[in-house]
Amino acid sequence: MLATVALTPYIAVAGLLWGAIALFARRWVVGLVVMLVSIVLVANVAARAFPDSRPNGVGTAVRVMTSNTLGGLADAQVIVDIVRERNIDVLALQELTPEMVGDLDRAGLRALLPNRVFLAAPGGEGSGIASRYPVVRRDLTGPSTLRQAGALVDLPGPDMEVVSVHPLPPVEVVGPEPWQRELAGLPPRDLGGPVRVLAGDFNATLDHVALRRLVNAGYVDAADQVGAGLIPTWPSDFPLWPPPVTLDHVLVDARCAVDTVDVITVPGTDHRAVVTQFVVPK
Repeated sequence: MLATVALTPYIAVAGLLWGAIALFARRWVVGLVVMLVSIVLVANVAARAFPDSRPNGVGTAVRVMTSNTLGGLADAQVIVDIVRERNIDVLALQELTPEMVGDLDRAGLRALLPNRVFLAAPGGEGSGIASRYPVVRRDLTGPSTLRQAGALVDLPGPDMEVVSVHPLPPVEVVGPEPWQRELAGLPPRDLGGPVRVLAGDFNATLDHVALRRLVNAGYVDAADQVGAGLIPTWPSDFPLWPPPVTLDHVLVDARCAVDTVDVITVPGTDHRAVVTQFVVPK
């Protein structure tokens, strides 16, 4: 059921077609009910394709990138090239393996982002944060099956906390409970502390209640904010099945003004990278 929720944009469009067919066949009650429900869904989903109001951005411009490396199979050189070309300040990595750390450093990551909190591990358990600016490790999440690195980033202005997000997928054999618990364990905005940014593979779309609840705890989805909320991030090769959906997000403190969001394909991994620029207020 939770996996089906991710298909809400497709279901909404299919509902309009189904409702139209029912009306054409003079199944008035069925057609009207389906059309009304579908219109509500389409209105909710379509809003993600239009930019929201932007707060005035006076402060430090920061560029954050997140990439799920698929257990270290992603092309490290491409990731580093994106970091260099996009002038990335903070890189959040999921499924970070020790071998991937070596590949990234050989490709030149350490020269670009020398400060890091890496919790590398075999398979898909590891994660990490690499930064242009000094970092201090912070444990910002509740208990989780997969490692979710956290760090305090010492920006030129006010500091910023970052979490590399990766809850267990809800389709695992253990059921959805760990996914729900781990999403609930992500930190809300802290009005009395540094700006927080949650970046990574949430294994959830904005149609999932658990993610919407987190966003409503003081964040904005960067892609949704600039009208790019319907750009899919998984799977990256756009197969017929499963339909592409948006599982990778950068949630920023609602006090931050989001400028841009780009979604970029990285060879070797089934997740597309997300790059965003926003302003951390003074």
